[in-house]
Amino acid sequence: MTAAAETLRTALRGRRFEAVVIGGSAGGVDALVALLPALPAGYALPVFCILHLPGDRDSRLAELFDERLPVPVKEAADKEEIAPGTVYFAGPGYHLSVERDRTFSLSCEPPVHFARPAIDVLLESSADTYGPALAAILLTGANEDGADGMATVRARGGFTVVQDPLDAQVPTMPAAAIRRCKPNLILPLARIHALLPMLEMNEP
Repeated sequence: MTAAAETLRTALRGRRFEAVVIGGSAGGVDALVALLPALPAGYALPVFCILHLPGDRDSRLAELFDERLPVPVKEAADKEEIAPGTVYFAGPGYHLSVERDRTFSLSCEPPVHFARPAIDVLLESSADTYGPALAAILLTGANEDGADGMATVRARGGFTVVQDPLDAQVPTMPAAAIRRCKPNLILPLARIHALLPMLEMNEP
């Protein structure tokens, strides 16, 4: 085992995850194209992906990634029960939240940081639902959406990972989260790629 892999295993020791949230903005599609293929067939955890999207046109992210990944991929729907081993994308025009009964809800509340869907909304609701069993990953982006949400995840005992701003296509978003929440790990995308399949291992 390499020293880098051992560092990741040490950071994860004693943790058990039930869900993963990944957020990003400018440069986020490219980051997800590099990151999500790390998911193996049969991956056990649900993964919620949220990018800032224009509200006036359909998103084709679920379609794009369904062609690339060995796990089910779909756009999250209102009142939908969350299934394990599925990648869900937030659609355009609505905030996406996770409810305590492990379903999704969509809302038309005002934009947060000029965004709807907003990363903060999904992160904060997921943290309230999953607590220490949530892993949250924040990627490249051009504003400060996600910083408060990552702080909430950390406060609820969840595991926070932020892309290294020096590695990000646009550093504003990860830099803001680092200032706000002091994440558990700050990693380049290649090491987040290595981390993602490890989140389901649940080692003691």
